[in-house]
Amino acid sequence: MSTCIALLRGINVGGKNTLPMKELVRDFESLQLKNVQTYIQSGNVVFQAAKNPARNLAERIATTIESRHGFRPQVLILSVDQLSEAIENNPFPEAEEDPKSLHLFFLESQATKADHESLAKAQAVSERYQLVDQVFYLHAPDGIGRSKLAANAEKFLQVPATARNWRTALKLSDMAQPT
Repeated sequence: MSTCIALLRGINVGGKNTLPMKELVRDFESLQLKNVQTYIQSGNVVFQAAKNPARNLAERIATTIESRHGFRPQVLILSVDQLSEAIENNPFPEAEEDPKSLHLFFLESQATKADHESLAKAQAVSERYQLVDQVFYLHAPDGIGRSKLAANAEKFLQVPATARNWRTALKLSDMAQPT
């Protein structure tokens, strides 16, 4: 068995795409995934899959949710190693003291066509960002809700992404470790 992390985008946000975590666990278990655990209500799932999970697992999860709940979330699957590497590669270690200000945008693929000029223009004076492999790191000390860069990151990176704050990334990493 292989431990994986699923990041679902856009569930239980602003009263839309409501999906109770007990139902989400059942959805994952219906796909023969084991030891399914969720973290907070916004689509963070740690689970075990066959030794080499199928490449279409994210698609199968999204299809299951759509058929049972009437909406189709974006699903990104990470290995434990990918999440650990993203944490280790944090270019802003001093920002870890305020975990709500540090966000990791996990990208579906490499951002080979990123619009770096637009990223720089959207950046507030207090913000810092860096693109490392398939992770876009954003330190937004004035808050992510006010950040034009955060609001437009996916558009400028030109690749689907889903973001988690530092605290959530660490918690998912802890949950994914063998007990």
